[in-house]
Amino acid sequence: MESLVLLEDILALGPIPESLHTGFLRVANGLIQHRNYTKEKVLGLLAQMLQNPKKFAFSKNKVTNLAQSIYDLNKRGIAVPLSETGKAYLPAEPAPYELDARGQQMMQGFELRPEAVPYTVFGRDYIEAGALEQMKIATSLPISVAGALMPDAHQGYGLPIGGVLATEANTVIPYAVGVDIACRMCLSVFDLPAAFLKREPHLLKKSLVEQTRFGMGGEVRDKFDETVMDLPEWQATKVIRDLKDKAYRQLGSSGTGNHFVEWGLVDVYEPDDQLNLPPGEYLALLSHSGSRGFGGAVANYYSKLAMQKTRLPKPAAHLAWLDLNTEEGLEYWIAMNLAGEYASANHHEIHHKLAKALGQKPLAMVENHHNFAWKETLADGREVVVHRKGATPAGSNVLGIIPGSMTQPGFVVRGRGDADSLQSASHGAGRLMSRTKAFASLTRSQLNKALKEAGIELIGGDLDEAPMVYKDIETVIGAQNELVSVLARFTPKIVRMADANRKEGRED
Repeated sequence: MESLVLLEDILALGPIPESLHTGFLRVANGLIQHRNYTKEKVLGLLAQMLQNPKKFAFSKNKVTNLAQSIYDLNKRGIAVPLSETGKAYLPAEPAPYELDARGQQMMQGFELRPEAVPYTVFGRDYIEAGALEQMKIATSLPISVAGALMPDAHQGYGLPIGGVLATEANTVIPYAVGVDIACRMCLSVFDLPAAFLKREPHLLKKSLVEQTRFGMGGEVRDKFDETVMDLPEWQATKVIRDLKDKAYRQLGSSGTGNHFVEWGLVDVYEPDDQLNLPPGEYLALLSHSGSRGFGGAVANYYSKLAMQKTRLPKPAAHLAWLDLNTEEGLEYWIAMNLAGEYASANHHEIHHKLAKALGQKPLAMVENHHNFAWKETLADGREVVVHRKGATPAGSNVLGIIPGSMTQPGFVVRGRGDADSLQSASHGAGRLMSRTKAFASLTRSQLNKALKEAGIELIGGDLDEAPMVYKDIETVIGAQNELVSVLARFTPKIVRMADANRKEGRED
């Protein structure tokens, strides 16, 4: 039988307060007796916890309670440092992430082309002039190869929201990806009928209140699956390493702005091999959020860096690019793809907890990014980087989700692989009204009336996300029939968003 941990073993790890001796021994020997841990493994786990108690205190693990006690002591100014003896129990440091040896990008100035490259506009009648002008500027970049504008498009920074831009294969534009890198949709469909929503609305509302966290500082203590944090890319650059702890704390949370988690009903129209659901109406969970503070910080850092390295005329300044054959470009590409993995894990955390609250497992799940850049090949064989800023991938037979608003339906779609759209579709209904204008012109009573008429219960939210600030989703979907086919319709019923706090920024 494995030998037990003694008090002298615990004290060898560091100056553990007497009040915690019993707890340390109970946990340590419980793991040996009931979990088949070796003594060395237990001491290694305790050593890791003492080295970073905050990490262990904010996750569900074998030593969470001990970590919370140590972390509370630290906050009160009582240090419990890991001893040199304790450090010997720590696992070996992972090998450093190796970047390819590449030179730094040189600072260089560029002019715009006199004529923009051709691009297709879908739903031109529903797109504001500012977005059209931004797309014209984007397709005038010397690196631009092709472009497309989706029917939900509206003005943004650099590339308009709903803009798709293909650039030369060795280039990436951070602002054309967007600030919330890998902002993402995720839909879980459950084997529960529509009647369940009518029968158990309080349970569904309670699950949203208790199992979701929103806002700029939103953090989650209990985790379902932390393996995304073990990816070697977290060690790739100083920028990423410095953001890892924050990313860990926010794993499983949602942002502000148009981010949401909502219960509703999904109506599957006909049998489909990909969706693999019989026709009918099901309870479903839909979420929209991205890579949280990690993605935002990466976007801001590399956007500024790109503007320092690539000097463009003022109207195009935010469209500065990084060269993927340089250190800066490669660093951003690694960070962007890591943000994609992280955003997906975020949604899975949320959906797992809400499914568990219902005691259910989903029958099907559909998800997709819409703020990202992909290396793709055009129909003519040219290799490019396709930036989709607020646009959904719609390659042939690719499933995606296009939401409406808190009172409008969303749609599960299948891409048709249309070349003119660069195999893309809209990412939502698209804004009719800026946030500033919404706050200035709308009232809470108007919002409440719209919610009541649609039979929607809203938890949180504010006037800048009122349904009247968005275009009509049916019109937007109708403008892209050649881009996607509709497989199912999602109708929101109980919507959770960040609580009104206009002092916070917006993580769209």
